[in-house]
Amino acid sequence: MIEKLKDLKKQAGFMRYFANTSWVFAGRVLQIFASLFIGVWVTRYLGPEKLGILSYAQSFIALFLAFSTLGLNGILVRELVKNPLDKNTLMGTSFFLQTIGSTILMTVLIIIVFSIEGDSFTRKIILILGSVTFLDSFAIIDLYFQSLVKSKVMVITNIAVLIVSSILKVTLILIEAPLIAFVYLIVFDATISTTGMMYFYFKHKQSFKKWKFDIPKAKELLKDSWPLILSGIIVSIYMKIDQIMIKEMMNTESVGHYAAAVRLSEAWYFIPGVISSSLFPAIINAKKHNEELYYNRLQNLYDLMVWLSISIALPMTFLSDWLVNLLFGDEFNQSGGVLSLHIWAGIFVFLGVSRGGWILGENLQRYSSLYLGVGMIANIVLNFIVIPIYGIMGAALATLISQSISVLFAPLLFKKTRISFYMMIKSLSFYTLFKKILK
Repeated sequence: MIEKLKDLKKQAGFMRYFANTSWVFAGRVLQIFASLFIGVWVTRYLGPEKLGILSYAQSFIALFLAFSTLGLNGILVRELVKNPLDKNTLMGTSFFLQTIGSTILMTVLIIIVFSIEGDSFTRKIILILGSVTFLDSFAIIDLYFQSLVKSKVMVITNIAVLIVSSILKVTLILIEAPLIAFVYLIVFDATISTTGMMYFYFKHKQSFKKWKFDIPKAKELLKDSWPLILSGIIVSIYMKIDQIMIKEMMNTESVGHYAAAVRLSEAWYFIPGVISSSLFPAIINAKKHNEELYYNRLQNLYDLMVWLSISIALPMTFLSDWLVNLLFGDEFNQSGGVLSLHIWAGIFVFLGVSRGGWILGENLQRYSSLYLGVGMIANIVLNFIVIPIYGIMGAALATLISQSISVLFAPLLFKKTRISFYMMIKSLSFYTLFKKILK
């Protein structure tokens, strides 16, 4: 009888997590479809010049976004799971810290934007979008529901916002609205999303009045989060510096051509995350029984990632011009070449994401920031060299090379992670495939 009760409890727990994951996945799929159809339409309507201004502004803000979140998101979920009775202190302290972080971000933005940005319209867009980070502080409500394994309520909110936003975007296109209208729509989306989160929070009989700021708790949270702040800054610079440098070294229209290609190239990046999160429990479980089986399964995962990424990159290389013209029109005639090169960076992105579970399982997280730091420096240096020579194609080349350095070659520098390099080389050289054929 006791055993049956335990089994029922396990099944209930499994179904709870499965339902939660299903809602998250469904929300992600809808976002992808909306991005594919509505996002493409918006890109086509704006054209390279206006898209370049918007993408530049978003990239500029992204460079400093780590100051707003302070790396607290994952830590807050962990602490809420561990100490649910302390939720009001945790949430109040996190909200206060992130609000301070957003204030720092806006101060930095104002100083830098008025120092280096000569175009008043671009400056206005940057400051408007930067103000959204104050609303992002309320995202701790989403983290609260995540800690309760109740992501459904937030997914419903996000789907509602997505539907309303999509309708409004189509309306703006049909009435031929100016770029600034799309900027204000981004602010509107964030406001509606925050309102939805607050509604569900109150509906679950929670109150902001109970939130408390605690200095010792703030010190404790920041002690854990500062490495994540550093990682966040590195990742932001690594991922967005190319568009900033294209604008400064070329023009906003070139940013638009580049951004359109990157959006198509990065649309596939959700795949390794979904696959890795599904397969890695089995890989970790193998380690408990057999080290050789553990690494064989990890090698198989790397092999799968290489095959998947190449199966995407190869046709995209030959169809890039046709696809860009079909989706975005003749105005984006420079984006096809960028896409045909940038898409190959996906091989290293797929491998890097799939290695993330191994990094966590082996407790080697400190090396991740080092990899990213090496990749960031390589990306900046390469962009300085190749953009003046090859333009936006040079930026795509810099991304491809820096990704290979960060994911493949940086682990070779450290003894504890060197095995990662050898395993990835096996996958990239199709060693496992040839070994099976020769057998």
